[in-house]
Amino acid sequence: MIYYVVALWSAAAVLLFNQPRSEVNRWAAFFLWSAGIGGLTDLLVPAGFIAARYEPWIQYLNHTLTPYGVLIFCMVYTRRPENHKRMRDFKIGLFLPVLAMLAQVLLTEAYRIHYGWLFVWTVPYYVAACALLIRALSHEMNPQKRKGMWITTWIMVPTLLGVMLLINVGNLISPGYDSFRYVSLFILYSLGVAVICTFVYGVLGVRLKFERDPLDRTMQAVSSGTSMLNHSIKNEIGKIAMSAENVKRLLPQDNGVAIEQLEVIANSSEHLLAMAGRMQQQMKAFKLVEQPVRMDQLLAELQLREQDLLRRHEVEMNVICRQRPWLLADAVHLKETISNLIRNSVEAMPEGGLITITVTAGRKGAAITVKDNGTGIPSAQQELVFEPFYSTKGHKKDNFGLGLSYVYNVMKKSGGSVSLESRESVGTEISLYFPRSKIIRLSGREEA
Repeated sequence: MIYYVVALWSAAAVLLFNQPRSEVNRWAAFFLWSAGIGGLTDLLVPAGFIAARYEPWIQYLNHTLTPYGVLIFCMVYTRRPENHKRMRDFKIGLFLPVLAMLAQVLLTEAYRIHYGWLFVWTVPYYVAACALLIRALSHEMNPQKRKGMWITTWIMVPTLLGVMLLINVGNLISPGYDSFRYVSLFILYSLGVAVICTFVYGVLGVRLKFERDPLDRTMQAVSSGTSMLNHSIKNEIGKIAMSAENVKRLLPQDNGVAIEQLEVIANSSEHLLAMAGRMQQQMKAFKLVEQPVRMDQLLAELQLREQDLLRRHEVEMNVICRQRPWLLADAVHLKETISNLIRNSVEAMPEGGLITITVTAGRKGAAITVKDNGTGIPSAQQELVFEPFYSTKGHKKDNFGLGLSYVYNVMKKSGGSVSLESRESVGTEISLYFPRSKIIRLSGREEA
């Protein structure tokens, strides 16, 4: 059993070390820790490490904290409920049976746990945890998130149902029977699958830490650094522009060469100020003001706004609304996000082409896809396109490589995600995913 304890507690330590600020990882570590407690009975007398009188308390902690931790983990992992206050209330309310079992143990001779009472509330906890995972998997639209949820569901659901049947149901039928040799098979299965998938795909962010978390930290660092840099640039450029204007007034008006050079300084200063302002606008921290937004109307307004750009570059834009959802979103930032994608597509089609924007929605959520038939993005560059200041367009004067970073930030703050698929000489497709909770309703045909 000691290997069982070491394996579970090691997995908990890895999750905490990997992303200590992640609430999902903290709750995963909690239930792994509580599940591992049961293995401490191997260290009881006659092994000589733990006195036998502590055995009931080891069993109590193991049998009560594990189902509680599992259910809260699944609620946090699947974001149900989304409201923070309701989540806090659920955490408190769901802990009450744990306290009730503590009272039962204290009032029972030899402090033995009552498996009948344990069965009454732990089985619903395990079943609810499995249902949350399966429901979240069936509703997830983002292929990347869906893959992670699929792995987590396949790891946890068979193990939870097996543990529930062998421990909670088994002990109710035959109290005190040795369930460990059977439970260990499920634990071995879950740990084995988790280890393999951690290296191949990533589980609970362990592998994704090296792919996504650095981008989040980079966004924060760049946002902070850009603000400080812009503040300094604006101050210094302001001094340069003021000094140039003062020198210009002091010079004789017939000194054409000197005045011309001062004009160059003034124009360059104005350009630098404008450039710094644009950079700060795209990287500054912002707060979304979410309200009901009807997507087909928003796209119609955006198509009208961008028609001059499309006409100049001989680009046709086709909007397909398979559904017309009302989303809870920030209309200003969402328009700017899609506008960024449209401009990127236009620049990828120097000889003209077609942009297709498709809106879909259903029980898994909503997606807005912007697809072009432009030059595409080389596969080696696709992992870098969301990083600040990275650009596939070379060193164009007005391109800072911040457009897709802004898109990433908006979608992350919106509770959604963004994905990119691209093939050279074929085109690029970028999808914005919104969770089901952001869909207020789907418009009827009469609202056209």
